[in-house]
Amino acid sequence: MTIIIALIIIAVLIVAHEFGHFLAARHVGVPVLEFSLGMGYKLYSFEKNGTEFSFRLIPLGGYVMMAGMDPNDDAQDGLTHRTPWEKIKISVAGPLMNVLVALVIYILSYSLMGIAIPSEEALLGEIIPDMPAAAGLKEGDRVTAVAGVEVDGWEEFTAALQSHPLGEAITLELWRNGYSITAQLTPVIDEASGRAMIGVYNSVVYERQGIFTAIKYGFIQTWELTKLLVIALIGLFSTGVSVDDFAGPVGITSMVSRAASGGFADLMAFTAFLSVNLGIMNMLPIPALDGSRVLLAGVEAVRRRPLDPEKEGILNLLGFLFLIIVVIMITYNDIARLLNG
Repeated sequence: MTIIIALIIIAVLIVAHEFGHFLAARHVGVPVLEFSLGMGYKLYSFEKNGTEFSFRLIPLGGYVMMAGMDPNDDAQDGLTHRTPWEKIKISVAGPLMNVLVALVIYILSYSLMGIAIPSEEALLGEIIPDMPAAAGLKEGDRVTAVAGVEVDGWEEFTAALQSHPLGEAITLELWRNGYSITAQLTPVIDEASGRAMIGVYNSVVYERQGIFTAIKYGFIQTWELTKLLVIALIGLFSTGVSVDDFAGPVGITSMVSRAASGGFADLMAFTAFLSVNLGIMNMLPIPALDGSRVLLAGVEAVRRRPLDPEKEGILNLLGFLFLIIVVIMITYNDIARLLNG
């Protein structure tokens, strides 16, 4: 089931990305010859308004074939005869559509499901695997006492944990499904803060927002996420990039599984994250990606003449081959990580 959910999410984000290119091309006046969903063997297609819409065998990927993209296609209304600014608009439209998808997801999530607000009660939320809390505590448990001292609220609970002598076992009194139970565990030291921790988050409640507040927070969250991912990407390249820093389809499927286990809200948040990530990655100046087309259009504007179509085609082919190799390496690492736990 997780694989199906992951494929649906990836397919939707790719369709949105390519639809951005499609709309921009139509707006500029460049004929769109084919809008393909998926890669490989063509399963079904139909034509509408001069565009062939096709569905292909492999549900990963997709593309928009515009007039002039083929080096042998010298159509006067094709892409090669457009101004640099028109080429830039078409190239940027795909990544922008991914950012727009994230914005819509956040607005709908905040207005229909609400914003996650940490509960002030001593009610346990997510339990972190391989931590002391995982040995006997469960999500939904309510802590009533720590080491024999009653607690009323999350702050009192965490304060009691942190004041407990380090390295010593501690007894928690809990209320679970109408019964009072006790659990004994030994906190570990958080290396970052030097404080005791057992590996549990407090529960959250979702507060639905009015549509205007949801729109406001949607823009804020989308902007902050975009800024964070750009900074992270710059940091990767400035410190040296390794394929270990990226995840492919296998890794994404694993992350979808973890997000889905947290509920629909977490899955939607991850989808928004993935959508912005897809848009930003496509803006990298690597041949075959949108960023390289923006870069070449900028060079064309400076040179006042376009790059030779055959040379551009060779660059895109080399870039595509490079991306295929990178995806294979990332997928290998994803599988190795899963096998190694």
